Amino acid sequence: MFSKILIANRGEIALRIIRACREMGVQTAVVYSTADKDAAYLKLADQAICIGDPAPAESYLNIPRIISAAEIADVQAIHPGYGFLAENAHFAEVCRSCKIEFIGPPVSAMAAVGDKVACKKLAKKAKVPTVPGSDGAVDDERTALRLAEEIGYPVIIKAAAGGGGRGMRIAHNDVSLQAGLRQAQAEAENAFKNSTVYIEKYIEFGRHVEVQVIADAHGNVCHLWERDCSMQRRHQKLVEESPSPVLKSKVREALCQSAVRLIKAAGYTNAGTVEFLVDKDQNHYLLEVNARIQVEHPVTEQVTGLDLIKEQLRVASGLPLSFKQEQVPQNGHAIEVRINAEDPERKFAPSPGVISELRLPGGPRVRLDTHVYAGYRIPPNYDSMVAKLIVHCPTRAEAISTMRRALGEFHIAPTKTTIPLLMQIMDNQNFQSGDVDTGFIERVMLAK
Repeated sequence: MFSKILIANRGEIALRIIRACREMGVQTAVVYSTADKDAAYLKLADQAICIGDPAPAESYLNIPRIISAAEIADVQAIHPGYGFLAENAHFAEVCRSCKIEFIGPPVSAMAAVGDKVACKKLAKKAKVPTVPGSDGAVDDERTALRLAEEIGYPVIIKAAAGGGGRGMRIAHNDVSLQAGLRQAQAEAENAFKNSTVYIEKYIEFGRHVEVQVIADAHGNVCHLWERDCSMQRRHQKLVEESPSPVLKSKVREALCQSAVRLIKAAGYTNAGTVEFLVDKDQNHYLLEVNARIQVEHPVTEQVTGLDLIKEQLRVASGLPLSFKQEQVPQNGHAIEVRINAEDPERKFAPSPGVISELRLPGGPRVRLDTHVYAGYRIPPNYDSMVAKLIVHCPTRAEAISTMRRALGEFHIAPTKTTIPLLMQIMDNQNFQSGDVDTGFIERVMLAK
């Protein structure tokens, strides 16, 4: 096992990794920007190194500075968390060329699953269902129109190197397809420095169901069951839960086995998530693979009793997984909500600034992952998430009730947050019955 690692991230995931390392007896060094100089978790790390100004390009995305910090701290490995450089194959390659282990998958596996076009080809070889669409990149309007005619509207345009809903457009006719193609290419170029897009059939009223997987270098590949992430706004997840409230047992098993086959075909090790769309008939189709730990990993931890960060460290250090597939339970029901510093009443405008009042929820069956405190200044430079609230109960009905209670206890001021919207979701009869899809929030709850 490593004796010391560097955490190349910030916020709640940096704190989450520090805690896991402390329990394992692993020392930590953490990098930070000047915007995060007052972050409380810096004092919990064994070493904190400032790497630059608030702009991500000057700090959390600056590979030379992160590597320099790792060398100064004399670490054996770097944990990238999620976001920033977590899925950057070049960063992983640089780490390993500097004799520093990257706590994530091999570069070859990142390349195999990181580009959505390449991943789709790999999936077909592994007999994993894929959405009907283009076999590769779509560069021009003529090709796009021909494909749309073949597979039928609506279609969705996606950035090959994309994520987080960027470089994505839905088209219902030729006019919106032509406009959406240009917009998606421009957005993809701006966000990912890669304008490549592809086209798929748009599955209307589909559910977003993903499978947590983890693999070691000893040939062990395990799934840790599924998470249902259908409650979204603009392709950004707001609520995640496990198990899915609607999957039939045979569908659940098929979904999980599809994920395992794809991960094996990619030669993948460490933690990752295989995301699927599930249609109204419970057919599942591959969406993408996230080659990193995810924001919603606590949901899986709650129902399985496993610590995913610790398993990541074990795998990266060369040790085998601490469990076998048949030892992975799916106990009870867990729900996670993301508390973002955004104002739902003002079109989700960011709400940075100083938190002057803070009352945190607690009690039985409640977990809170957050790095904020009273007096903390939320910087405007990064993602707006300030906390993840997770509940774990014997049944889904109890989990919803406990989440409603915990959200009612959560008070942040004067910062505006998504807590009111999350309360509305918990009270919504469609959500309570499980009768929702990825477009439900915008189509029903936010419709004006």
